[in-house]
Amino acid sequence: MSTTMPGQPLNPAVIAARHNEDILVGNELVRHNRVSRVIHWGVAISFFVGLFTGMPIWTPLFGWMAYLFGGLEVCRWLHPWAGVLFAVLSIVMFFYWLTDMRMLPGETREWFGPKAFTYMKYEDEPDAGKYNGGQKLFFYAVSLGMLGLLLTGIVMWFPLSFPRWVRALSIVLHDITFICFMVAVVLHIYLGTTAEPGTFRSMTRGTVTKPWARLHHPGWLRDVAGRRE
Repeated sequence: MSTTMPGQPLNPAVIAARHNEDILVGNELVRHNRVSRVIHWGVAISFFVGLFTGMPIWTPLFGWMAYLFGGLEVCRWLHPWAGVLFAVLSIVMFFYWLTDMRMLPGETREWFGPKAFTYMKYEDEPDAGKYNGGQKLFFYAVSLGMLGLLLTGIVMWFPLSFPRWVRALSIVLHDITFICFMVAVVLHIYLGTTAEPGTFRSMTRGTVTKPWARLHHPGWLRDVAGRRE
């Protein structure tokens, strides 16, 4: 998505973001190429389809959502398929981003401790690479959450294939995982928009500005700028 007016040439950084990542173009850094963004939005859309079809199944309180898809029976049919699509795309995203998400020595211990709270207070993280330790842990937590939703969802999709206790346990775990997932998604959207202005454009046009990278991921900026030199 470009911010240029009709008739004007595209920003070179936006053009570069079609096929490249981690490069410096003028005053912008390419953070996500087109494939990465398509995968991300595919995961997001399939998740929200699963959300809006699953809520009226979960409780009558959200029964009005069923009318968005043609009724409750349509939701009962569509919800598991949306879940399968969400799981498949999440697996693709996991392996596509895995290299960048590898934990560095000490990151796991530090980000389970005080560093996570200092980050939430927007204090500087001078050594943050393309993704900081908190973002990496979030990535793995979401992947585990997806796996939990998938496995428990399969049990509820084919209930007669499993013992009663497995069905009962799956319903509880599915609900708990969903609630945790929703909290994480709300936090993810907040951090990617209001809390850190300039972040959302990395998932639309694929680029961020130098000042944004210097503030949030200075280690990544140094690495990319050093490669250019």
